[in-house]
Amino acid sequence: MDTIWWGVLAIFVIGLLIVVGIYNKLVRLRQAVRQGVADIDAQLRQRHDLIPNLVETVKAYAGHEAATLDAVIAARSAAASGAPASGTERKLKAALGNLLALGEAYPDLKASANFQALQRELADVEDKLAAARRALNAAAARFNAARESFPAILVADVLGFAPADFHRLDDSEQGNLDQTPRVAF
Repeated sequence: MDTIWWGVLAIFVIGLLIVVGIYNKLVRLRQAVRQGVADIDAQLRQRHDLIPNLVETVKAYAGHEAATLDAVIAARSAAASGAPASGTERKLKAALGNLLALGEAYPDLKASANFQALQRELADVEDKLAAARRALNAAAARFNAARESFPAILVADVLGFAPADFHRLDDSEQGNLDQTPRVAF
């Protein structure tokens, strides 16, 4: 009878160790997904922080383009307040495109070293944002694959691990993720 109890205890301990191992792995992968979301948020905040400088630079050369400048400021305010939503980010991206297009209409602005530096910095932020989105999607794929594989699938829901969402691109970004943003000088 003693050997039966030892056998049951051994099976229980092995099962417990397997569940603990699965839990720790899923926690690690979930943290990678959360880090990916935070990285995207940081890049969006950096983009939002660049906009006032860009607007002020354009204002110095093309101050009478008030409608364009107001649209950029309004879009930035909407995008910067709260969680990133594809609609607000799409409007901000369109407004920024219009603002950068003013460089073509104003040769002095286009030649401004400050304007060119801000354009380069904005392009750099867009590159980092695309990389952060790819990293998030890779982390979400790893997490979901680990969560849905055997034996984790037996305990993942019980342990509170919901599937991770992939970062969805809005219509303005479809097909652009692996492309370097074009910035005209």
